[in-house]
Amino acid sequence: MLNRVILIGRLTRDPELRYTPAGVAVTQFTLAVDRPFTSGGSKEREADFINIVTWRQLAETCANYLRKGRLTAVEGRIQVRNYDNNEGKRVYVTEVIADNVRFLESSNGAGNREDGGSNANASYGGGGSGNRGGGSREQQDPFIDDGKPIDISDDDLPF
Repeated sequence: MLNRVILIGRLTRDPELRYTPAGVAVTQFTLAVDRPFTSGGSKEREADFINIVTWRQLAETCANYLRKGRLTAVEGRIQVRNYDNNEGKRVYVTEVIADNVRFLESSNGAGNREDGGSNANASYGGGGSGNRGGGSREQQDPFIDDGKPIDISDDDLPF
């Protein structure tokens, strides 16, 4: 059996960080994911709003670095849970339990790549092993000299 989901979308609000009574960090946020089509005669795309839950170190990393509007990739599994509300009515909740979150935009602002861009990745491997990855790194733009001739000898080509 397989239960895996990969989503790319924008946060609708800042992540909400909480701690369980046992001291385990949990973060919840909603991801707006555009549908690949338009409905009716309008040219405006619709979106699905998907609840995301992260745990432990990944939850703290998301709370520290993610903000409303940031483009984010989430990998995880779908979970359906239920509870009885104050009126005694059963409520069903469908959410994605994320084990890998990638920050696809720099924290300087949506789409601002003048600084060469930064990319922070975080994931949780499960099994009590803790956090793997995290942090941010600067990357150089490989196309900064776009349009200028490149001096490469035939010996440097892999084919």
